[in-house]
Amino acid sequence: MQAITYDLAGVYSIDAEKCANYRRDGHILLQGVTTPEEIQYYRPLITKIADECSSTRDVVVTQDETRPLLEYVSNVWQKSGEIREFVFAKRFARIAATLMGVKAVRLYHDEALVKEPGGYPTPWHKDHYNWPLATHHTIKMWIALVDIHVDMAAIRFASGTHRAGQFPEVPPSYEADQLFERIIRNHKIPVVSYVMHAGDACLYSGEVLHSTTGNDSGTRREALAVSYFADGTRVMKPNHEHRRVDMEEFLPGLKPDDPAASILNPLLYSTDD
Repeated sequence: MQAITYDLAGVYSIDAEKCANYRRDGHILLQGVTTPEEIQYYRPLITKIADECSSTRDVVVTQDETRPLLEYVSNVWQKSGEIREFVFAKRFARIAATLMGVKAVRLYHDEALVKEPGGYPTPWHKDHYNWPLATHHTIKMWIALVDIHVDMAAIRFASGTHRAGQFPEVPPSYEADQLFERIIRNHKIPVVSYVMHAGDACLYSGEVLHSTTGNDSGTRREALAVSYFADGTRVMKPNHEHRRVDMEEFLPGLKPDDPAASILNPLLYSTDD
């Protein structure tokens, strides 16, 4: 049987207003980033690997207790040539570069994410807390593989918090969640949540606060997240254990101040192409 192929290099149009909105808020919803046909083809490939290989991501509740948040698999692209084509799509990487206003982007990692019915809320956090990347130019594309309604643990964002300095650098926990919730409320920071159709994507800065409610539906939430950073970024000296672990896993063989360009961080888009 001949393999099915899709044009993953085509241009998804991003105008100046969308770029301005992303840079103001730290997040944006883009509809139809992938086609229904692409979702129909790639979703079962991604979820099959997630079901076979997933680990459970936990979060601290108290000093002596953790709570499972979701199931995930990192760098799914290494497990399937077809998924590699999808994750490496120039269409996606061009969107990331355009929104950030940079000339070229590299892959940090991907994640297949599944939150089962009854899954716990994800506390407020910033992804860059874990990332040993010495740049503000980081972005995650979170692609819905199924329709996602508010009661399915849809992502919510505290708008503008990628530019805010009042949030301490602390690991995700429910204690930190309460602190961040209090700061958001006291500073009247707008909170935005997106209803998404399969194939839609929300893109957000690695430095914007985001969280989810629990999955109160009877349907599991399925998504693929791809994280990018600006080409030319250097490796940050890890200042805590989370960044040290990330450096070893996603920037293998590199040390602080090296260019962040390991074998796992290919260049996915450049305006010079």
